[in-house]
Amino acid sequence: MLEAGKPLGSKPTWKNSARALVVLGFNYLPKGREAPPHARPRGLPVEKVLAEILPKIAEMDALLTVCAAKFGCGIKVLDHPFLGPFSIDQWRKFHLVHGLHHVKQIRKLRSAMRQAGFERGA
Repeated sequence: MLEAGKPLGSKPTWKNSARALVVLGFNYLPKGREAPPHARPRGLPVEKVLAEILPKIAEMDALLTVCAAKFGCGIKVLDHPFLGPFSIDQWRKFHLVHGLHHVKQIRKLRSAMRQAGFERGA
């Protein structure tokens, strides 16, 4: 989008709007939808993910800030593959909801591991 020099968001359909309302309005990310191949984890070591996640989030936030200054916060700037076009503010909210969804998954996995007898460092 920055390279193109313009927003790349399409016009939302009613389906896009309904799906986005569920995720962004109700803070609910439904289960069962797989990430597109380019967004899936690729077997990175946990240590590398932990070391890089916060700097990557900061980098994304900085790029969103640049885009907001250039295009505005309310313009549909880029399409989500399932939810349709989002504005900068909507992209920020999506990443928050999506991140919290994964936190829930991680907590459930940790709990299941504890119940199965796996302990940290064991």
